[in-house]
Formats: sequence, C-alpha cells, structure tokens
Amino acid sequence: MIEHRGGSPTKSATAPRSVVALVDATSGVERELVGAWLSDGGIAKEIGTDAPITQLDLDAGAIAGRLVGRRDDPLVVPIRVLWLPPERDGVRRMTFADLALLTNPRKPHRLAQRRLVRKSPDRHVILTGQPALLSELRANNPEAAALHAAGTSEPFARSILRAAVVALERAERSVIGDRYKVPRLVAEEILDSPDFLRRLELIADRIGAEPQEVYRRAEKALNELVAAQSRLVSDLFTQAMRPVHASTWKVDTDESGLAALRALNRRHPLIFLPSHRSYVDAFVLGDVLARNDFPPNHVIGGANLRFWPLGPIARRTGTVFIRRSFGDDEVYKAAVEEYFAYLVAKRFNLEWYFEGGRTRTGKLRPPRFGLLNYLAAAVRADRVDDVLLVPVSITYERLNELGAIATEQSGGTKKPEGLAWMARYIRSQQHSAGRVYVRFGAPLSARERLAANGDPLIPPRVSIPLHHTDSVAEPIADTDPETAQRERMAVQRLAFEIAVGINAVTPITVNALATLALLGVDERALTLREVRALLAPVLGYIEKRGLPSGELDALRDDPSLAVVLEQLSLAKVVTVYRGGLEPVYSIESGAHLEAAFYRNSAVHWFVNRAILELSILAAVDSGAPDQLSIGWDEAFRLRDLLKFEFFFPDRTEFTAQITAEVLLVDPDWNARSRKDTLGTDILGKLTASGFTMAHRVLRSFFDAQLVVAERLAARDPGVAIDRKEFLDECVSVGRQMMLQQRLHSPESVSTELFGSALKLADNRGLLTPVAGTSAKDRAELTARRTEFADYLRGIGARIAQAAALDPSNIPGLGTR
Repeated sequence: MIEHRGGSPTKSATAPRSVVALVDATSGVERELVGAWLSDGGIAKEIGTDAPITQLDLDAGAIAGRLVGRRDDPLVVPIRVLWLPPERDGVRRMTFADLALLTNPRKPHRLAQRRLVRKSPDRHVILTGQPALLSELRANNPEAAALHAAGTSEPFARSILRAAVVALERAERSVIGDRYKVPRLVAEEILDSPDFLRRLELIADRIGAEPQEVYRRAEKALNELVAAQSRLVSDLFTQAMRPVHASTWKVDTDESGLAALRALNRRHPLIFLPSHRSYVDAFVLGDVLARNDFPPNHVIGGANLRFWPLGPIARRTGTVFIRRSFGDDEVYKAAVEEYFAYLVAKRFNLEWYFEGGRTRTGKLRPPRFGLLNYLAAAVRADRVDDVLLVPVSITYERLNELGAIATEQSGGTKKPEGLAWMARYIRSQQHSAGRVYVRFGAPLSARERLAANGDPLIPPRVSIPLHHTDSVAEPIADTDPETAQRERMAVQRLAFEIAVGINAVTPITVNALATLALLGVDERALTLREVRALLAPVLGYIEKRGLPSGELDALRDDPSLAVVLEQLSLAKVVTVYRGGLEPVYSIESGAHLEAAFYRNSAVHWFVNRAILELSILAAVDSGAPDQLSIGWDEAFRLRDLLKFEFFFPDRTEFTAQITAEVLLVDPDWNARSRKDTLGTDILGKLTASGFTMAHRVLRSFFDAQLVVAERLAARDPGVAIDRKEFLDECVSVGRQMMLQQRLHSPESVSTELFGSALKLADNRGLLTPVAGTSAKDRAELTARRTEFADYLRGIGARIAQAAALDPSNIPGLGTR
C-alpha cells in the first residue's frame, strides 16, 4: 500500500480477480455503514472493479488466518469510517465544550454514532486507503514473507496490518489536513525490524546479557520514548495553551517563509531547530505551524518536563522525552537512535532546541551535537534520502521569566520543574509583553551540507533547489579514528551553519536597542532626548547594513520611545526618576542581567564593529610603522578570544566582514594611500560616526574572562580545577571586584560567562595540572596564566578608550 492523498485510490492497471476489504471498525454501527457502502457498489465506484469481495476485520489474527495464505492475488483495500467534528466558524475542530459533554467528535460512542447517522450524515465519511495487490505486499516485505513461507504467518500479517493503518492515516489526512499527521504502531514496527533485532543481539553478546532480557529493555525504552499522539489531545492542548502566549505576546510571523517551507515539506521532512529563550517557545512555534496547516512536529524534550500532568499530555501531542544522560546504557541508546531514524525515515517533522537548554544570557549558546549525530548516522546509512534543517529564530520583546534566569546566572539554584512550578509559570505570563518574532532561516540540506563539510561516508548528491531564502556521528566499532574525527567535524560544522542561520534572521527589537543604550553609560541616567539622540546613529547604522529588525520606528520620536521605556519600567528593568525637571531613565538597580539579556538577543549584529574599534585603538596606540598589520593581528586575536561566545566565519570571510565595517566608518578607505599607517584621522571618523560599540557589546565578556584569568593565576598549577567549585569562587570574587569597581557592570558576574571563559582557558592550555613535573614547568604554567590576565587588562583599557570616544560620554557632544 502506497501513499494516497486524494479522496479516492487510483485504479489498478490490471483488473483484479478478487478483492479483500480490510475493515477497521470499532462498533456495529461502523460495520453496518461499511457493509451498506460495499453492497451499494462502493468498491466498484472507487476502484472500477466488480470482482467478488471478501470482508475481513483489520486484525492480525484474521489477516494471518484468511489472507496471507491465499494462492490467488487479491487486491487488498483498507476501509474505515471517519467521523468529523461539527463545523465551527468554517473549520471542523473539537473544543472544550465537547470535552465538557464527555464526547469526542472524532470517536463518538455507539449511541452517538446512530444519532449522527440519522441527523448529521455529513459527519461521517467512508474512507479507503490506497490498495495493493497481495503480491506487492509480499515484495515490499520480503523477510516477513520468507518467514510466512517457512510456516510463521504472524510477522507478515503484522506488516500488512501496519501498511493498512498507514494507508488509512494518509487517506484521513487528505480529508482533515496535514496537521493531523500522527504515527501508529511505532514500537511494534521497530521491534519487528530484523536490523534492530540483530543490533540487540550484538548488544546482548557484548554486555553478556540474555537476548530476551535485552529485548524487554528495548521494548520498555521504546514505550517510554514513543510519542502516543492523539488528535483530540492535540486539538484541546493547542486551545488550552494558546491563551498562555496569545494574551502575552502578539505573534509576528514571516508568512512568505512559511509558504515556501510548506511547499518543501511536500517533498522532504523538515527538522525545525529554534533558538531557545523561554519555556513557551514550543507553544509559540507549534501554534504558528498549526495555524498554517503543518503536520505536528515531534518535539524532542528533556525528561525533566515529564511531570504530571504536563508530561502525559505533552507526550500525546508529539513530545518525545529523552533522558538527560544515557550513561553506559547501550540498550536505551540503541532505542533512541532507532526511534529517531524511524521518525526521519517515515518523513515526520521534528523539532528540538539544539542549544541543549534555554539561553541564560540572551544570545545563542554553543550547540549540542547528540541528536545531530543521530541524524548524520541515519543519512550515512541511507535510512533517509535527505532532510531539510530549518533554523528558527524566536525573539521576544520582553520575557516575564527573566528574574529566575538572572538568579541562576548569579549563582542561584534552578528550581525543579513540577506542578507548582508550572502554575507559577503560567501566572507569570499573564502580563502583556509586546511582540514575539518568529523567523525562519534558509533551510539546509542535511546530506548536501554533511558531504560539503567533509563527512567521509556521505557522497554528495544532486543539490535540492531551495527556493525558501531571504537572502558528529558516534563512530561504529570498526571506524578508524581518522574517519571518526572527520565525521565529528562534519557534524560540528553543520551545527555552526545552523547557528549562523538562526542569527541571520534574528531581528533587532526595540528593547534590545534601548538596553544597549542604557547599559553603555556607566550607571548614568539619561533624559528621553538623550536616549533618542544616542540611538539615532545606531538606527542609521542598522539601515545601512539592512539588518532585520522589529518595530524600530518606535525609537525615533519621543512619545513612542517613552512608551518603550515605560514598558521596560513596568518589567522592572528600567527605573524612571520623575522628581526633577523631566524624567530620566537608567537600568534598575539589580536588573543588569535582565537588561543584558534583551541587549544580547541582537548583540551578534554589533560584534564586528566592536572588534574593529579595539583593533584600530591597538594599532594606533602601538605607534609602530606597520599599524595595518598590528590592527589585523589584533582583530584575529580578539576573534579567537570570543570564539566560545559568538559564531565567527573562517578567516577569509571574517576579513571581508571587518573590511565592510571599515568602509562604513570611512567610505573612502580603499582610495587612501595609507602606507601601512592608520593615522589618528580614523579615530576622528569613529567619533564622527556618532557611536562606539566596544564598551556596550564586549566589556561584560572580557570582564568575565579577566575574573577567570586572575583566579587561575592565583591557583597552584599542580592542582586540578574542580569546575563547580571554581565557578562558585568566580561568582564570589566577581562580586568583590564589582564593589571595588574593577568590573564595570553586574552583568559580568555570570556563571554562564564564567563557564565560557573557563572553556577558553582550557582551549589555551591553561587548565591542565602539572603535578609531578618540574618546578620550572609549574612556573611556566603560572607565567602563561599571568600573561593571559595581563593581556585581558590591556583589552579592558582599550575598551575604556572606546567608551571615552562615544559621544554620550564626551561633554558638549551628542547627548550631553
């Protein structure tokens, strides 16, 4: 049985001599309806044959006893009665009113069925799935057919049952829409797979366990993993959760992007990979896709959200809960990988948050590679021809959960998820928070990108034309180390491309720019006129670059800007003093981390500008004759220092990007005869541009790196670093340095930033203990740690220079 999307199956090229009707009926009423339809010539009208019909229940036992052993070649036709909800506002859907009446319009009970047949005959449809000859079913399932020939009929009967159910589900979707695409009999099909059974046997041999015990563990894992989707629960859950975000945000969606994705989805499965800023991300994206008639995504989530009642409900809407850590459980790992490959092979759309958790800083976190490894394995094994990866940006103007995020960044303990937590969370969302922007990046062909990125086991194929554009696998036992490394690198490059795709469509919001302005004036309060004047050149810069943005016109006039700042005041991010001649605005005391979260949602758009400023200052301050060379060297050093915070391209593209930034500052740059000297005129042009970015964009990251560098320099080089204890120490010392005004903002005192700085130090070889080595080696490590801290202090001094050049900090210029 093959896919059938129209109302009727296609006619057979050769008229069959007999027909077997596999009837999926749950009541006598449904049997009567199907029987009457058959007697009235329904098969003849649908398929164009008057061959004799045998009617069988859609049951594995009946199929095994009366179908699989037939010597003729009947045409097998699955049949079902499809019940439809009443039409409401032009759409057939279920509501909570149905639930209150203890009815399910899609599955009415027997008495309700009889009433519907009499009073609402339009509420049922006799549905036929795409038919297939028995010989075709044998050819499609050769291993099961071989077992039947050997005397075991059950596997072949189950394969026919599954094929019939799939054909009926596809026929249903042609009537009720793709958003109701749900899988059936998944665990059973996986457990019947000969390849998976062979893998379980190998695991049993390797771990020294009985095969039957390994099979039971795999069955338990699959029953835990498989999303048991329900159309009733999906309809009601969507209606229940929509008010949680619909009353809080106005959803702003790229409709043209959705139309292009829907066209691609007809040919390829899609994997949506969104940025993760809030627990409500999945509800916002799910609602957007449902309103545009996409099939429901299988959302891969952490088992920490599997608590009652959210867990059981979410599982029946397509959420797949995976344990945070597998440990050495090879059986569970095999079940996850097989289920993942099954979903991809069956062309179900998937969704997961590849950062591994919500961002605590507002910008993208480094990606996790686990599920991308499974995807690469499925492509290498040709389990799927191709999958399109869709970067998705979900950006909120304001978030009501930022207080808890800021507490975690400051060293606080994350509260465990549970029923009480969920009630508090829903209550916290009952305040208007502006817009949420949902943007879709250019989709990436998984096969094409893995091959281009050097995966040795994926040969490139003909490229898929992707018209939607606005613009590592774990090695198997016998994989050699070099091949395994190339596989891992290919997956990591793919993750990088996804992150770049998300950033490329992330819009700059009004709150991102408002906090960018207020965080860069060293605790000083600004009048409304000063804020507007400070933002004016930045808005011009955004226009010149053509960057994606939200409703930024609200920042151009005083009344609209006042509304933006008042909304931030209501969110307790900005404080307003009204006791003087006019209101003045500043960041609320203790709210710097929340303000930085908003700023950081757009900070990636300004990083190259900030690097340019610091590179120019380093070159000019050097006084050397080869200032151009010094400037470029400094730009590459800064890029290397920030590689665990931002996603930079290769050196060639990075060079082109920095050159483009120079031309924005000095359009005549290429025509100048510089003779390897920048000259102080470039500093004047930076000032004339109306703003500098280094202190607004990079200071918190380098301040956090300085805390880590100084704590490392003070450590015994022979003692290993305990990560948690070290980060706790950085938080405590960072607070002291804030009180001493050695750090410029509380946003630098962040476990997230300290964690990235620790990765950077490890990457530079500053963590490895040298216990047992010579005193000279230990002294050398301490010296390198000290040198690193000294270099960061030098960067801090240049950031202070950049801040002094900013018109907002120059008396008589700009906003003062």
